[in-house]
Amino acid sequence: MEHEIDYAPGRTGTDQVLFAHDGNLGRILLNRPKAINSLNAEMCRAILEQLRLWADDPAIKTVTVEGAGERGLCAGGDVKSLRQAVVADPKSPAPAEFWETEYEMNQLVADYPKPYLAVMDGVCMGGGLGISAHGSIRLVTPRSKLAMPETIIGFFPDVGMLHLLSRMPGEFGTFLALTGRTIGAGDALAAGLADHLIAEADIQPHLAATAAGGVVAAAPAAPEPELFGAGWIAECFVGDDAQAIVRRLGDHDDEGARRAAEDITARSPFAVSLTLAALRRAAELSLSEVLAQDLRLSRHFATDPDFLEGVRCQLVDRGDTPQWRHRSLADVDPAEVAALF
Repeated sequence: MEHEIDYAPGRTGTDQVLFAHDGNLGRILLNRPKAINSLNAEMCRAILEQLRLWADDPAIKTVTVEGAGERGLCAGGDVKSLRQAVVADPKSPAPAEFWETEYEMNQLVADYPKPYLAVMDGVCMGGGLGISAHGSIRLVTPRSKLAMPETIIGFFPDVGMLHLLSRMPGEFGTFLALTGRTIGAGDALAAGLADHLIAEADIQPHLAATAAGGVVAAAPAAPEPELFGAGWIAECFVGDDAQAIVRRLGDHDDEGARRAAEDITARSPFAVSLTLAALRRAAELSLSEVLAQDLRLSRHFATDPDFLEGVRCQLVDRGDTPQWRHRSLADVDPAEVAALF
């Protein structure tokens, strides 16, 4: 007999995220499947309120988060709507209000007093990692696709992820932050972005057993990482100079290194420069301090021409080549980057 779950909107009333009390579990279901469950301020507010309620509810032993539909947990924040708000009104408070609420939610996930289990199946990128990777139990599947692709849209990896990326060994986090590359379950597990592998077909039986307080069967063997531990990543992504990183990559014998150089060169030069500076600072900061830094930086980017252009090309006029405001990394003034901190 199929395990039935009675999902319903929370106190805020939005049906874009649903909640259920299922045995020992408090279950969160992101419910915008056509948008791969992209987050907006309304969803983040609803999740914040529900997490606070469940934190004090003795009947809730563990909280879970899943994504509706077949495509994934969450593709990130709804930056297309944020761009629309800024284009209509450059002084719109919508971006700042969204990021403030989202980052508060990220912090609560990290500090949650009960186990927080994230099902990182399928697409889990940007804000999708913010709502999952800070949790205490992070499940990936063979079809998981994880990324912080913000430099592709002229933005920077936010939602506190620089705290995790800056602490990865072998400069793997620097590689992910600058290139925006997508990785699978093997690399996610090796890099510390996930804890356990689970087959897609086992997700609901696993959660049903957890809800009932039962014992869950052993997970399948984890796949080998494809990129984590690559020597060229550790060699090339050192230091604070993005131009030097790209030169080392472009001159390297490994084809993967040369591809990474091409990836970074295609990104917003300002976003790449800012990301590297923010990443190095994050290595010495707590998560709360990284999120505070994220908020300062995101407020700038709300009206930055590269962010507006990047979102346009990737999500509005798909396929367009972005025209960044700097021609190359060499044209980015370090003082302009430093001023944002």
